[in-house]
Amino acid sequence: MAQNKQNIDKVTGVSTTGHEWDGITELNNPLPRWWLYIFYATIAWSFLYVLLYPAIPLVNSATGGILGWNSRSAVVGDLERLDASRGGDIAALRDVELASIEENPQLLAFAQAYGRAAFGDNCSACHGAGGGGAVGFPNLVDDDWLWGGTLEAIQHTITYGIRSTPMDTRFGDMPAFVRDGWFGREDALVLTDYVRHIAGLETPAGFDPAAGAELFAVNCAACHGEAGEGIQDMGAPNLTDGIWLYGSDRDVILEGLVNGRAGMMPHFGERLDEATVKALAVYVHTLGGGE
Repeated sequence: MAQNKQNIDKVTGVSTTGHEWDGITELNNPLPRWWLYIFYATIAWSFLYVLLYPAIPLVNSATGGILGWNSRSAVVGDLERLDASRGGDIAALRDVELASIEENPQLLAFAQAYGRAAFGDNCSACHGAGGGGAVGFPNLVDDDWLWGGTLEAIQHTITYGIRSTPMDTRFGDMPAFVRDGWFGREDALVLTDYVRHIAGLETPAGFDPAAGAELFAVNCAACHGEAGEGIQDMGAPNLTDGIWLYGSDRDVILEGLVNGRAGMMPHFGERLDEATVKALAVYVHTLGGGE
């Protein structure tokens, strides 16, 4: 119920706003002066900011501000100064033969530091900050390499990727045997147990190694080798070494036989310059698992 705004609250002696809710009246206390001064100062600063810095969006750009400063140009400037400070090392890295980098202690130290930074920006999301990998993403610190762990092999993989778009990309598929009708689920179960058998893992009672070996020879040996030791030129993993990209559980192996595997690594040859690719190759090679 609206009241006369000149009404005075009997308890506090303060005038009310004339509004009342359930018998409670609203006092007309002024805002604290310190709060008002801060509020006015923020308004004044906002006008000053609009004048000094980019602030008002236009159709295709924005107002530049009197100072002409923006965060983008500041970052570009910082990167240019960084490139200038290490320009000699970058040029040396670009011009030297890949195999010679690890023979030069100073250049090797620079390549490792530069490669570590590039790895964090481009590779760690999949392979982990330390290169330890994850399910479906190879561990780069062990000695198990699908496509080879030499400096040249690592450089090629980084440059052209795996199942990517360049003509020289690494390419190899694990077929979807059951889905595409190569054989049935029962044969896939036998092959699953055979793969676990040659890896030294537990197999169910009644498993017939001879039947598994026959299926393996017909369907798998062409890529994985007669003994399942893998073939690097085809990117086919070693099935006997206890290192598993997707896992060694029976269901996981069976899933691979049913639906196949076709992991993909982007190519970085167009995204990164030659020196950065070399630094990445050296860094990965020196993580501990390079061949």
